[in-house]
Amino acid sequence: MTLKVGPCEPWPVALCCDVPEGMAQEEVDRWTRVASVILWGLSGRRYGPCPVTVRPCRRSCADNDFFSFQTRTGTGPWIPYIGTDGAWRNASICRCKTDCSCGELCEVDLPGPVYDVSEVMVDGEVLVPEAYRVDVPGKLVRTDGECWPECQDMAAPPTEEGTFSVTYRWGLPLDDAAIAAVSDLVCHFLKGCSPGGCGCKTPRNLTRVVRQGVELENLDPTLIYSEGRTGLPMADMWLAMVNPYRMTSPSRVYSPDYRPPRVTTWP
Repeated sequence: MTLKVGPCEPWPVALCCDVPEGMAQEEVDRWTRVASVILWGLSGRRYGPCPVTVRPCRRSCADNDFFSFQTRTGTGPWIPYIGTDGAWRNASICRCKTDCSCGELCEVDLPGPVYDVSEVMVDGEVLVPEAYRVDVPGKLVRTDGECWPECQDMAAPPTEEGTFSVTYRWGLPLDDAAIAAVSDLVCHFLKGCSPGGCGCKTPRNLTRVVRQGVELENLDPTLIYSEGRTGLPMADMWLAMVNPYRMTSPSRVYSPDYRPPRVTTWP
């Protein structure tokens, strides 16, 4: 499951339309929030970097090193094969400590996508950024020769000894295309709900209009919405590019051996 139930703040906009006369800034801000939530959901709930602080934890302090923080410090899998001389050998001939390194690799999994890391605290002390790095997919790797703590006191605040916390931003960055898409949707809302406008009073299921010899026929909006689209060219082009398969949430692989880090939501 995702860390957030919506974007942490409204997406930035660059409106290419005029704000209707008489509309207060509070209304513009409100429709910006609405448009941000809609596109965030339709794009697969992955966009808009949001700050989050997690407390990595393992299954149990009594577990072995293989499950500790998912550090994968075991000796690697046994992959037998027959050599050219007919003898059986193990493919892990370099005595690997992890599945991708011949040396010990201390790492923890962070729910991603990880945009950047703001702060890592161990025993109440802030580590210098040179002491760690982030590898895809969301693995925080210790690079200073030390390893992440095996246990921590979850009852203590992260500024105390015996604790471990990571503060980072979660989510994909909003590029110019995303800003153009949300701006298009905001303009649509502003025009429809402007003071004295008729957009908010028009029946939403109206698809055909005939007046003075002019006939207009629109697509059924319910069909557009059921396809995860808005009916607006700029917004729909962006959605088709970033979410062509109409995913409702980021794809994930679950394992009974994985325990996600703890996130404090209140206070």
